[in-house]
Amino acid sequence: MRFSGRSTVLLAILAAVLFGPLMARRRLGPLDFWWGMSLAVVALVTLSYLADKSQRSYLLQDWREGVGKKIGLGLLSALLLYGIFWFGNTVSRAVLPSAGKEIEAVYAFRQNATAIRIGLLIVLIIGPGEELFWRGFLQRRCQNRLGHSSGWLPAAGFYALVHVGSRNLMLVLSALVCGLYWGALYARFRSAILVAVSHTLWDLLTFIIFPLA
Repeated sequence: MRFSGRSTVLLAILAAVLFGPLMARRRLGPLDFWWGMSLAVVALVTLSYLADKSQRSYLLQDWREGVGKKIGLGLLSALLLYGIFWFGNTVSRAVLPSAGKEIEAVYAFRQNATAIRIGLLIVLIIGPGEELFWRGFLQRRCQNRLGHSSGWLPAAGFYALVHVGSRNLMLVLSALVCGLYWGALYARFRSAILVAVSHTLWDLLTFIIFPLA
């Protein structure tokens, strides 16, 4: 499949179609949230690589140039983002009466999945896969079209938008903060590896190691 602006739009729409049921019903067809999320991410990453084969060369170049430093920065950035969310969690519970219930509702996405299954899917598929699609594909395409300094904003906005189906203000705001944060990191360092490490560790900290609810 030859890359075009149309394929970017189509894959963005597909992301909304796949993420919509996950956010609204916490499942994708017969699959629970975590299997459904994993399937959606695999599908989006696979199709994005078919649509734009230059992604492979970008990822190889990313791996060859200072990968150790990128991993280190990814780990530090995840800790910083977790600190931001810890502070935001404390403030929002004090300021917004509904914040506590909405934050607890986010953790209901864990459903009956074991921590081991959630952790493995986050590390092997969800964390790195989301960044390969949202930043490595969608944001990079937006930056190529709209400019490096501003192209990350639409990608971050759309990342938040696909969470609207949850009808959970705290989740949508969290997605917006994460989209802007990882988007800014990708715009600054141009490294999918860095943001994949950051996303994966932040997910583990937030959902398994030190939950905020």
